[in-house]
Amino acid sequence: MAMAAPSSLSPFLPAPLLAPINPRHLGPTNPTSRPILPPSLAVRCAATTEVGPKGPPPLPPARLVRCPALDRQAARASRLRFARKLLTLLLSKPRRFLPLRVLRRCRGFLGLPRRGRPLVPMVLRYPALFRLFQAPTSLPLSPSLSTLAVGLTPATEVLAADLAALRSAGAGALADKVHRILLMTPRRSIPVNRLAHIAPDLGLAMDFRGTLCPRHRDLFALVHTSYGHELQLADPPPPPPLPLLPLRPASPSDRLMDRPRRFPHLPLRRGLNLRRAHREYLLRFHSLPEVSPFKPLDEGASLEMLERRACAVVQEVLAVTVEKRMLVDQLTHFRKDFGLPNRLRALLVRHPELFYVSVKGVRHSVFLVEAFDDNGRLVVEDEMLLGRDRLEELVREGKRMRRARKKGVLKFDGDSDEDEYENEVVEDGSLEVDDEFGDLFEDGVVGDDWEQVGDEGGSEADEGHDAELDAMEEFWVKKAVAEGLIDSSNEQDVW
Repeated sequence: MAMAAPSSLSPFLPAPLLAPINPRHLGPTNPTSRPILPPSLAVRCAATTEVGPKGPPPLPPARLVRCPALDRQAARASRLRFARKLLTLLLSKPRRFLPLRVLRRCRGFLGLPRRGRPLVPMVLRYPALFRLFQAPTSLPLSPSLSTLAVGLTPATEVLAADLAALRSAGAGALADKVHRILLMTPRRSIPVNRLAHIAPDLGLAMDFRGTLCPRHRDLFALVHTSYGHELQLADPPPPPPLPLLPLRPASPSDRLMDRPRRFPHLPLRRGLNLRRAHREYLLRFHSLPEVSPFKPLDEGASLEMLERRACAVVQEVLAVTVEKRMLVDQLTHFRKDFGLPNRLRALLVRHPELFYVSVKGVRHSVFLVEAFDDNGRLVVEDEMLLGRDRLEELVREGKRMRRARKKGVLKFDGDSDEDEYENEVVEDGSLEVDDEFGDLFEDGVVGDDWEQVGDEGGSEADEGHDAELDAMEEFWVKKAVAEGLIDSSNEQDVW
């Protein structure tokens, strides 16, 4: 009888004779073929993978599509940055000037780096706005850093008077802006030094605490707390303000038949194309119910509703500004006050139908899209824009004065170098991030009422003697004296 082949094992052999085989060592004979699973195992795997209904697809990262028209507006504001800050600082003084030794402590506020950038030539770049004058002293001293002061020219004094008249005439509208800002805060109050960050954007004077607040006690009151002065809503609370007028009037439709749209429509600015997933997300976002920026949401509100309210708050803040634009960094100061998310810039970029983030200039700006036309011009202009337009005229007049001076004398302050530096600032943003208006309250440079100048309270690094920078400043002072650019016939006393 032939014996059975060793490979044909009998099913009646004992179990220990069958050695277990690791499943990982088993593989298909054909590497391109897929293993065939038993039907029961296949059904069991399919049952475990079903976790419920699929949600909306994740939103892809938003692309920042550039808008040249609004980028030009951002670059225009960046070129006036130093002149605006110095003008705001001088207008906060009762006699409209500051000694140069005190002004040097405000380099961070003015956007100048601590080293390598003298202050005197930057002031002399705007001869139609600012002037250097010799302070009268008891001893006949030669002009130096300790005896010079920076003041305003007569043309700038006229501009300041016109702006003050506009603020007095529109005091009710300015108070309404502050009222709206307070209503958007959950605590119905805001620190004064934090409101000073956006006071120039709102059209307020830097002494609004002593001029505007006492005149409108029916809307808000100034209270003193353990962490500084605050503005709070009056008690009883005033009636809610009227809704703002639409910035862009409804244009006549160019459709052939006036009937409801078959598909939802998303209005976008000209030249803006979005990905399909991003467009679908924005359509779902705008299908949510309207949210008032003045009413807080319930605790159990969804993330979509929280973002809906955050967008409404930012829209309201930008709508009450003079230029309908702000710096993104300024909005981040109000995250806790307005209940905005931490990643605020991502939210602004995610909604290009409402906002536009421009990367032009030293710091990024955010624009309210509905306030501008396709050419980048404001649809409804504020009266306080007179200050910006007149400031640009004085800057251009100063450039003409510098060119005329260069024709008759040697080049003094490096005009071409300064212009190249200005262009580099606009394109690259090479300067340090400057401090804001509210920080000057804390640094001791400006008092609480914006009328005091103290020499104490600064850090040791700021008070330290920088011999190299002093030598550079003294060099430019001697140059200015040689060219006759320092006014010595002034009756004001700095001391």
